[in-house]
Amino acid sequence: MRRGILTIAAVGLLATGGLAACGEDSGSGGDTEKTPKIGVILPDSASSDRWETADRKYLQAAFDAAGVKSVIQNAQGDKAQFQTIADQMMTDGVNVLMIVNLDSGTGKAVLDKAKTQGVLTIDYDRLTLGGSAEYYVSFDNEAVGKLQGEGLVKCLTDKNAQKPVIAELNGSETDNNATLFKNGYDGVLKAKYDSGEYVKGPDQWVPGWDNAQAGTLFEQMLTQQNGKIDGVLAANDGLGNAVISMLKKNKLNGKVPVTGQDATVQGLQNILAGDQCMTVYKAIKQEADAAADLAIALAKGEKKTTDKTVRDPEGGRDVPSVLLEPKAIYKENVKDVVTDGFVTKDALCGGAFATLCTQAGVS
Repeated sequence: MRRGILTIAAVGLLATGGLAACGEDSGSGGDTEKTPKIGVILPDSASSDRWETADRKYLQAAFDAAGVKSVIQNAQGDKAQFQTIADQMMTDGVNVLMIVNLDSGTGKAVLDKAKTQGVLTIDYDRLTLGGSAEYYVSFDNEAVGKLQGEGLVKCLTDKNAQKPVIAELNGSETDNNATLFKNGYDGVLKAKYDSGEYVKGPDQWVPGWDNAQAGTLFEQMLTQQNGKIDGVLAANDGLGNAVISMLKKNKLNGKVPVTGQDATVQGLQNILAGDQCMTVYKAIKQEADAAADLAIALAKGEKKTTDKTVRDPEGGRDVPSVLLEPKAIYKENVKDVVTDGFVTKDALCGGAFATLCTQAGVS
């Protein structure tokens, strides 16, 4: 692969919840005499709805419930703004900083500066390679990719596809998670390519997870293949929807299985309509609650243990980590996302989707 592969090592499972307070002073630079205050920098609102509709909401609720001061801002994909926000948060007295990096270079610069100022840090959702965060909280991202690869295989099998040509639209090459997703689904698809069951088609990274660029790239793929693409591994729902828009333009939607990730309303509606094969649901509330729990403890001068570590190949260290399990979602279990409270029935089932929701058992 182009990027280092992270390895996950269990370091002793805890009795409950994956986290346990040690009750010790952080001792690694945080000024525990300061009033606890947590800063969070989200990456953007264009690549996925989740950052504003889910992560912000759940993190804020957790901080408020604990009575801890917090500030949450979104860098909107701007690396300079990301660093400016971090500087302002540190000037304003945060003693814990949680970031979702835009790339490891920018993230590392922010984490390193925080360390020199005695501010403790957490990598949220994306590991900063070469960074210095106290913790990393995310989902098992290779497992996410594996579910996507297995999902595409299932949907192609259901369609009885013969020697299908597969196109891959990966996320941003500067996002380590995108590399991990690709490791996961390529691990599934490689066996199909090697056996001759599938034909490997175009395979491209999408800069910045940009959905508009994804649509352009996929249109070029279709032209290059003279319309002969039989399955699309799209790394998230936004990229998947860009693909579906181009398939609709060419009257191919519903005929070509398309994957996704994030269980967005749009992605779930595409699944209900038969235009998207599957998505991957990540229970964002669990991720936000786990990260908030660690951040609140750090802000109060405590340090918690975790049940796993993730190897940072660039930094040469094992980062204490919480890794949550993703879930594959197909038409038959779209209702699980609603039951879990991640998406509301009202948001999902309006207008033309009311009948489709009823047929899928969404209540």
